[in-house]
Amino acid sequence: MAPRPNSGDGKTRGSMSLVIVVGLCCFFYLLGAWQRSGYGKGDKIAEKVTQQTDCTIIDNLEFETHNKGNFDTNIDDSSKASQFQSCSAEYIDYTPCQDQRRAMTFPRENMNYRERHCPPEEEKLHCLIPAPKGYVTPFPWPKSRDYVPYANAPYKSLTVEKAIQNWIQYQGDVFRFPGGGTQFPQGADAYIDQLAAVIPMENGTVRTALDTGCGVASWGAYLMKKNVLAMSFAPRDSHEAQVQFALERGVPAVIGVLGTIKLPYPSRAFDMAHCSRCLIPWGANDGMYMMEVDRVLRPGGYWVLSGPPINWKINYEAWQRPREELQEEQRKIEEVAKRLCWEKKYEKAEIAIWQKRMNADSCPGRSNSRDNICSTNPDDVWYKKMEACITPYPEANSPDEVAGGEIKTFPERLESVPPRISSGSISGVSVETYLEDNKLWKKHVKAYKRVNKILDAGRYRNIMDMNAGFGSFAAAIDSSKLWVMNVVPTIADKSTLGVVYQRGLIGIYHDWCEAFSTYPRTYDLIHANGLFTLYKNKCNTEDILLEMDRILRPEGGVIIRDEVDVLMKVKKLADGMRWNTKLVDHEDGPLVREKILFAVKRYWVVGENSTSSS
Repeated sequence: MAPRPNSGDGKTRGSMSLVIVVGLCCFFYLLGAWQRSGYGKGDKIAEKVTQQTDCTIIDNLEFETHNKGNFDTNIDDSSKASQFQSCSAEYIDYTPCQDQRRAMTFPRENMNYRERHCPPEEEKLHCLIPAPKGYVTPFPWPKSRDYVPYANAPYKSLTVEKAIQNWIQYQGDVFRFPGGGTQFPQGADAYIDQLAAVIPMENGTVRTALDTGCGVASWGAYLMKKNVLAMSFAPRDSHEAQVQFALERGVPAVIGVLGTIKLPYPSRAFDMAHCSRCLIPWGANDGMYMMEVDRVLRPGGYWVLSGPPINWKINYEAWQRPREELQEEQRKIEEVAKRLCWEKKYEKAEIAIWQKRMNADSCPGRSNSRDNICSTNPDDVWYKKMEACITPYPEANSPDEVAGGEIKTFPERLESVPPRISSGSISGVSVETYLEDNKLWKKHVKAYKRVNKILDAGRYRNIMDMNAGFGSFAAAIDSSKLWVMNVVPTIADKSTLGVVYQRGLIGIYHDWCEAFSTYPRTYDLIHANGLFTLYKNKCNTEDILLEMDRILRPEGGVIIRDEVDVLMKVKKLADGMRWNTKLVDHEDGPLVREKILFAVKRYWVVGENSTSSS
């Protein structure tokens, strides 16, 4: 009888093989780094070894969610990294730059107190924001449009305050969103169909929209049926958690207000802007708010106003407001619209629609002597005060030309070269640069899917790209199952957010040394390319990671692409934040200094290892 193999010897041989492979990988990585100035003999040998051995073997990260009602809340704290403590229960819905207590110390004039007011360095929290007890993974889209688990945003005030307007209903353990609104209690579908009879929403002409004072964002939620992507915003005010509800539903939204500071969007960004009884005094401050809408509205774009004071002669009794007051309010709006040279296309019942002209030649009266013409860069808006001035059109060569360049219909515009690129208006960026960036990100996303196979399968609905560039990551991952908030840092070398919008995507300017204008747990996946190198010596890596953790859902995913030495520091901090992390090689192999960190935020709720820390 043949002797039985020694199982211990097999394990030893397997262990030795693994040690040899890892040793070779490390040796040739160091050799390649030493020879960075050229592609030498050592690099060729290393490349051959890489092809024959898998140097990116990693333990499987669990990207699927498990917490849909039955929770395993045991936390493995065996990591050697220093552990961040949990914040106390009072911080469950903490939004640092829209904190209610701090807001009340600022002037109420022009809604200043509802704007961003971030804590100074010494008041920043250095603890992890906990999820509420009972927190569960949101329903997948499209079910999430209509239902939100009560435990995720346990606030019932809107169910009473907006009961007759069909905003939201409480049913057992969930909130139900019937698709109603103050101006469309019969449903958003019927309301949107009425708008679509005037505005071309069906053929891709209108792709990006702005909803001011959005409530729970039902307008934006139902626009997705027409492949229109809306950026919705509303303040954090007495209508508790309205933006939080929007994001729980899987609808793009941020906390914001039209007050004293310019909106954090580039000029000529949106195909359509909308206000449904949004309580903005449009005729006030010499028309400043309408002028700000004009700045962000592309030539040929549409502005929709529904509710008071439109058609006041018929509606004043139902609104229980004096005729004279409503008449004067509409007079001011009409006057500003005329100064902006918007053309009124429609007015019926309580809805009015205006269209912005295509260029300056089509409206010679727009720049008359009564109005100031803005002289500042219309894309430089971060913490810049609004002014009662009119943003000039880009130059057009003929009366028929669209100022700033004609934009293709969606989805063709997603891959075509945007006018801001083809015109050469972004210094140092050519058409070739843009096309190469597109090609590169398709390659990157393909590599991501080899590690996270469910990247675009519906597991992730709300995705954020923290350093979006031209929006090529979002374009490469584009799917009806998800949307991407493309963030362009205010300190970026090039202002590219206008390109993002011309592609039919949405995004926002932001400085990552401060908190983002959203509630905790509002994103399913966060992507960061070169972000920590960009902010090196600008602010603390720890603060940025804590903010990422605040806005990321339990069991949410993270993909960080950066230089290896930067990622080693990031990984050490992330390991102490209850994230499971794995560092992998660049898709081109171990000789490339750029690496990728994949992470998953573990599930835990308030009360687990909870100590107040700041």
